[in-house]
This record gives sequence, structure tokens and C-alpha cells, in this order.
Amino acid sequence: MMYAHRPTEVEIDLAALRHNYALLRQQLPASVGVLAVVKADAYGHGAIAVARTLQQSGADLFGVAIAEEGLELRRAGVTRPVLMLGGAWPGQEEIVLENDFQTSVFDVEQLQRLQQAAERADRFCDCHLKIDSGMGRLGVLPEALPAFLDQLKRFSRIRLVGVMTHLAMADCVDHPHNRHQINQFRVCVAQLRAAGFSPRYIHAANSAASFSLADDLWTLARPGIVLYGGQPFAGTSALPLRPVMHFHTQIAHLKWLQPGHSVSYGQTFVARRPTLLAAIPVGYADGFNRLLSSQAEVLIRGQRAPVAGRICMDWTLVDVTDVEGVQPYDRVTLLGCDGDCCLYAEEWAEKIGTISYEVFCQVSKRVPRVYLGAETP
Repeated sequence: MMYAHRPTEVEIDLAALRHNYALLRQQLPASVGVLAVVKADAYGHGAIAVARTLQQSGADLFGVAIAEEGLELRRAGVTRPVLMLGGAWPGQEEIVLENDFQTSVFDVEQLQRLQQAAERADRFCDCHLKIDSGMGRLGVLPEALPAFLDQLKRFSRIRLVGVMTHLAMADCVDHPHNRHQINQFRVCVAQLRAAGFSPRYIHAANSAASFSLADDLWTLARPGIVLYGGQPFAGTSALPLRPVMHFHTQIAHLKWLQPGHSVSYGQTFVARRPTLLAAIPVGYADGFNRLLSSQAEVLIRGQRAPVAGRICMDWTLVDVTDVEGVQPYDRVTLLGCDGDCCLYAEEWAEKIGTISYEVFCQVSKRVPRVYLGAETP
């Protein structure tokens, strides 16, 4: 059944996605593969459309956080290897094997469960060993690695196809912790090889490291945010990436208010002059963060206009007094570009004290995604 939805929507520019992938690919040696991270619904961009596009562009593997995300890709016809970055929870072993997932491993109990499931299915399970080289999160600590490798040799159905670590400070290029982690990881890979293992995939490089911390040890890059046009570095010049997400709505109502008239909850905005307000049908339930109240700007007719007062669950008010010729149903851009004028996720992030990753992920599911540059999945 066809129906008309409110004009609030997100356009996903798949041509920009391909551009960003190509830019990354040019940065990497030809011998280094690409594991495209599409967890969290491709950071809110839509994992199915993103993975299909990147599969066509040549991505070698896809990274997901949980089994459910991997199943979504398989059911959509994505055939490239899928790595469960967070590992398999108890009871998910059959899902891993039936869908030919690869999974990270970092404790012996995981190995036991995967081994038993693989024996029952008469199959092998491809795994990536996760090393904690200094992130302090998941992974085998370097000092525990020799004992872990002795245990690993007991599991005949486990194929170690990869070894990985995660850099805690890659967005700060010159931070000494980067070199410390890389050196730790290098030692661990050498121990792995000395123990008789020869993993095909050796990976530590997230988006930032893919552009700044090249190392001849790595055979696989693991980009995420740069694919979506987010800048990977803290306080440095921007890479020539294109925004993939464009968050739009339209003006629903225009109203003149006289000086002294307050606006929205809490009366945090009071008109100081005759003020033309636009009501737009988008709010914090859609991912327009309430902390942007009276801070954010939107784009209308190619120019910036400030949010007036508090952002509501479903509505936001904008001061459009200075927007010449403004009319009901004019397009409003919250993220992305209107002509040559753009609003980037980093701008939102700076205003509310977060990162662009969270900005993208918070755009809610009730906002329809419209895919440009390819057939809608």
C-alpha cells in the first residue's frame, strides 16, 4: 500500500559513499584488503544498501558487531565474508557456521563452544584472534598470549584466518600510545607465527590509522566513519570526503511573533524584534538532539537559520526572519548540503560534546531513508 509520509527524511548518497571508498582505496597499498565496518545499521545509513554498494565497489569483508547484523546482510544477498567483531555469544555457534560468518575470539571458553558446534556440523570455523595491545577492552593480553596459543592448538576445527587489535588513540596521529600498541601487536604476531599459525588477515587500522599510520605488518584495513564522510582526526585538516547522509524536512508553518513573545518549552527564547518563526516537523525523537536547542542552525534557501528555543520531541522552531522569500514547504536541511552550503556532523558533535559517529547513529528509524545513486534496496 502506498502512502505519503511527512517530509522529514534522510537521503543517502551512494555516489558519495563510492567516492569515499575510492579515496580510501587509493590511500592503501594494493596488497591491503578492506573490511568495511557496517555495524549499527552502517552508522545509521542503512546496512543493506551500504553493503551492497561497497560489495560492488570491491570491499573484501564486512564488519558487524552482532550476529543479527550479519544475518541481515546474508538475507539481503551479501556474499562477501562477514566478521562478527564482538564475537559469538553462547548459543550463536550454529548461526556462525550456517551463515559462514567469521568471528573474533579472545577466550578459551569461546573456542570450546565453536569447536563443539563445528564438530557437530562437520565444518570448520574461521576466527580472528583479538589482541588487547592497549585498548583495555576485549582481547588476549600480550603476556597471556603464549598460553592461549598452546590452548588454541587443541581445537582442530578452529581455523585462525585473522589476528586483530584496536588502537585507542589513532585519531591523534602523533600520540605515543599508537606506536606502543603497534609494537605490542607486532610482537604478538611474531609469536603467533613462531607457534605455527599463519593468519591471512592482520589488521589494526581503523579509519584514522588507514590514512595516517601505515604499517607493513597489516594486510587488512578496517574503515568505518570515513566511508560515511565523517572526519577521522581530532583537530586536523579535513580529508576530501563527501557527506553521505543528508537530513531534510520542510517548513510546515510560518508565524510572525511580536517582541516579548516566548517560544517553546521553558521560554528559553524570547523574541527581541518582530520575528518570523518556521515550525519544522522534526525533533529529538528523530535524532535532532535536544542539546542542540538554541545552538544548532539549519539551511533554508542556501543560508543558515538558527533554532529558536528548545527542540521538542516532534517539532522544532527556527528563526527565519532574515531568510529572504521564505515560504511554507521550503526544504530545510539539518545535516548535509544545500547547494554550496553544508552542515557537517562534526558541527553538531562539537556543540553537544560528542562525536560524529553518535550523531549519525542517533538519527532514528522513524525517519525514512531514501537512497540516491543506485536502485533502492
